[in-house]
Amino acid sequence: MAADLGELLVPFMPTIRVPKTGDRVYKSECAFSFDSPESEGGLYVCMNKFLGFGREHVERHYRKTGQSVYMHLKRHVKEKTTGAAGGAIPRRRNGKVFLDLELNRDFNGEDYEYEDEAKLVIFPDHFEIPLPNIEELPALVTIACDAVLNAPSAYKKQEPESWEEEIQVSRHARSLRQLDNGIRIPPSGWKCQKCEMRENLWLNLTDGSVLCGKWFFDGSGGNGHALEHYRETSYPLAVKLDTITPDGADVYSFEEEEAVLDPHMSEHLSHFGIDMLQMQRRTENGHHTDNNPRPRVSEWEVIQESGMKLKAVFGSGYTGIKNLGNSCYLSTVLQVLFSIPDFQRMYVGNLQRIFDYSPLDPTQDFATQMAKLGHGLLSGQYSKPPMKSELIEQVMKEEHKVLNGHQQRGISPRMLKALVSRGHPEFSSNRQQDAHEFFLHLINLVERNSAGSENPSDSFRFLVEERVQCCQSRRVRYAQRVDYCIQLPAPIEAATNREELLAYEAKRKEAEENTRAPPEPVRARIPFTACLQAFTEPENVPDFWSSALQAKSAGVKTSRFASFPEYLVMQIKKFTFGVDWVPKKLDLAIDVPDFLDLSRLRATGLQAGEEELPDLMPPIVLPEDTRDNSMSSTDSPEIDEGAVMQLAEMGFPLEACRKAVYYTGNMGPEMAFNWIIAHMEEPDFAEPLTLPSMMDPLPSTSDSPMGATPLDNLPPEESIAILTSMGFPRNHSIRALKATNNNLERALDWIFTHPEEEESDGLSDMADTEPNDNAFSNMNSHSDSTLSPDRETSGPRVKDGPGRYELFAIISHMGASTMSGHYVCHIKKEGRWVIYNDHKVCLSERPPKDLGYIYFYRRLSSS
Repeated sequence: MAADLGELLVPFMPTIRVPKTGDRVYKSECAFSFDSPESEGGLYVCMNKFLGFGREHVERHYRKTGQSVYMHLKRHVKEKTTGAAGGAIPRRRNGKVFLDLELNRDFNGEDYEYEDEAKLVIFPDHFEIPLPNIEELPALVTIACDAVLNAPSAYKKQEPESWEEEIQVSRHARSLRQLDNGIRIPPSGWKCQKCEMRENLWLNLTDGSVLCGKWFFDGSGGNGHALEHYRETSYPLAVKLDTITPDGADVYSFEEEEAVLDPHMSEHLSHFGIDMLQMQRRTENGHHTDNNPRPRVSEWEVIQESGMKLKAVFGSGYTGIKNLGNSCYLSTVLQVLFSIPDFQRMYVGNLQRIFDYSPLDPTQDFATQMAKLGHGLLSGQYSKPPMKSELIEQVMKEEHKVLNGHQQRGISPRMLKALVSRGHPEFSSNRQQDAHEFFLHLINLVERNSAGSENPSDSFRFLVEERVQCCQSRRVRYAQRVDYCIQLPAPIEAATNREELLAYEAKRKEAEENTRAPPEPVRARIPFTACLQAFTEPENVPDFWSSALQAKSAGVKTSRFASFPEYLVMQIKKFTFGVDWVPKKLDLAIDVPDFLDLSRLRATGLQAGEEELPDLMPPIVLPEDTRDNSMSSTDSPEIDEGAVMQLAEMGFPLEACRKAVYYTGNMGPEMAFNWIIAHMEEPDFAEPLTLPSMMDPLPSTSDSPMGATPLDNLPPEESIAILTSMGFPRNHSIRALKATNNNLERALDWIFTHPEEEESDGLSDMADTEPNDNAFSNMNSHSDSTLSPDRETSGPRVKDGPGRYELFAIISHMGASTMSGHYVCHIKKEGRWVIYNDHKVCLSERPPKDLGYIYFYRRLSSS
């Protein structure tokens, strides 16, 4: 028999591999469905790629790849028979077969016993070889099977790749000197102390200076002021401001010239008022350790409808999602998205096509994983009501459990979460996150993965018209930007119970001074009309540069809808930052209406009598103003010859080095080197530097708002894909990115202010006079209300229409901050409200419409 098995496996031996370090073995869940070893058909694990497949999908993988050998895993679970010894260890066959297997249900080891079964299956004949079978199988096959059976979970944190260097502790961390200068860093609103940069900012841990980082050839980064500060002061360590979390932050050592670890990070940051220990305490175990939890308890009860006998519902669209540990922010967003027809049609309606054309590793394909989760939620396959016999048995055993009703197990979003959070410092962690931020993150992924195909996020996309006015010259500028969500302020001063709030605050301060127990909290009640009014009011523009005055001035901005989306997402700005950097939630209730009419907020464009601001760009801000010197003589521009020689010694052509130093503003060899790398494939790379004479006309601002731009190479393909997925033509997108140093936000503004020259005069005239409302209406005369990606247009795809809406979903948050607590969502389906609380799905008795965090509205039909 041993010889027969050996001969049988000989043709397949080249396809059987032993898992290596770094290989992920998916033995707990199918790549296309939520089938597991506990499912009726078990799970098939490919012995070459180690992907798992349910019985329904393994044939597809065999046909696509020709891989014939799979390991079939099956777990048989049953309750212990009556009379079994209490506390006995569950009976288990082949004890090591499912080592580290993640179960799809929560078992009490004292109530259940299970048997594990494994075998090799050879396709297409389905020849089965039971395992273990050490004597009869070839040694390689035995080793491979044992490695698969004992492999750790595919979702455990992987060890760093061999080429990644381990970050070392800085030698300056222990003895770092910090100046006692009284500097306290606020939780927001930072900018470089030497220029206007608000991105890539670094906090020097010695003196508290906030300065920008290095400039990169793709236009991102900063002006190098943090490095310049080190050269002046020799203060060695800096932390990147937007990376600070309870777990740590990105630290760079200028003296060691590498990223480093700082074991004393908490102490060093607290010197500047950033309390990491307080942040950690507030997020520990996902709960907020507040001295006064009473308002939170009430909130938890109201939002979860505690104490009510809620009826569980089952079937298509009523499937719950398991909580993986602080993953409810993800679950609530996905439940709402897959209640929208566009997402259902894109991912579930195209299920077979997506699966058939999925890549060889479907676990890393966004469309496949979205289709998998959408099918799991909508098929009803994982949300079935209990059998009558099961209910009778439950009544006989434990009557008290019937009060809570039979609950489904829900599906696990583990595979999708691992994919969409990959590389993201927050979403890849096990901490609680902001559902609003995740919604925008997921929409961004949908955009990036929908280039050239139907884009379901079109339903959320709308245009905002921003009117900016110079307060001194009274001139205005109109611009449009794309958005997916409106953020409504919550003006506490407009609360209807203002006197009650003031009285509570006085009692609270008195109790605090006298060390007495605080009074019963009071929740602010704010009219929705006040929130809408606050949204429409003018706001100050920080660091406004007036092109009419050619100088900084006071400016105000108002926002209106240039188009209305099919689905309107509205976030209530309930969260703020305390001085300790911990996000805190305002305790308030807002009477959000079921029906909403925003028609009066439709943008009107340039009005009669208004004078536009000149279309000029502010001057370039450099660390040292070299503009006068460099242009004083067209024959001999000012060039740092020392930097030129450093680059030439690396082997680059001398003239190319001169051009690199000149075009990077004499800001050092490092920036010039980046320029060389970005331009070395160009045909005129080594030609002499030629400059326009003072009599030559300057380049048009439509081509280069920064004058002679050094970045005329092709922009990053990912940025191009994002713009084209919004409906902009590829050539126009490339021009916009080139003209704005590959800054996506500025590129969108550029597109709106520079319609394509090839378009008809009528469309150009309309773009000059109106904010394209008519164009958007024409777009939506299409049956699917979308534009083809290659259609000539100067605007993104939007589904414009009337601004009248009906509320259909609410995401609510319980807890003191976005870094802790819990999310649930309520969705209106078939005329009734349903509460989705992780895996539990029930009919809602009293949806908490006044305590929501994110509200979802759908447009009412015009009929």
